[in-house]
Amino acid sequence: MEKLLLLFALIATCFAAPQDLSNKVFVFPKETNTDHIKLLTTKTQFNAFTVCLRFFTDLKRPYGLFSLATPTKINSLVIYKPDVQNVLRLHVADPHTDFQSVSFGANTWHSLCTTWSSDNGLAQVWLNGRPTVKRFITSGMPITGAPKTILGQEQDKYDGGFDLNQSFVGMISKVHMWDHVLAPAEIRRYMNGKYFTPGNVFNWQALQYEIVGKIYVEEDQENM
Repeated sequence: MEKLLLLFALIATCFAAPQDLSNKVFVFPKETNTDHIKLLTTKTQFNAFTVCLRFFTDLKRPYGLFSLATPTKINSLVIYKPDVQNVLRLHVADPHTDFQSVSFGANTWHSLCTTWSSDNGLAQVWLNGRPTVKRFITSGMPITGAPKTILGQEQDKYDGGFDLNQSFVGMISKVHMWDHVLAPAEIRRYMNGKYFTPGNVFNWQALQYEIVGKIYVEEDQENM
């Protein structure tokens, strides 16, 4: 029995070991209220952040791209496409704001970055190299607590509560997160795909993650 438990522990450790996903993508092939990617970090406080990723989908309904929940704030950091045309919603510590005139064409890759700082409460979205206006969400308090960070679902409770009708179907790649607001020049370097400093919270070249359900790691067709 002890040997079996040790084997399970070794498998879990290997599975969560940092992986270099350069030239790889996560494939989310179906609507589901269970399947997701869990990103792992030891950081428990964020006075600011920048989250960047690339995604590809044909969905016309709402879907969650990135969901970070803490024990006291379910919507600590959520990047969500609501059922409103050309709108992207960003939650920070539960409050949210909607960024307008943000258009996602179907069946094409999009580069997306979101930023926020607790100092002034300002958030901003960058899409395919272009910034939106800056909008206020909340200020004065950092995001604190052990995070549960999910790709492809939107958490309605800590580490769960997924809704099939909000699940992401498509592909996600090049996920990075920093615990500060990147300078515009650095965001543009990320979107150009070269000479940027990898995320110090989540780094696509050394990503610790777990796959729950039928989600696949495949070659990035853009680089084939």
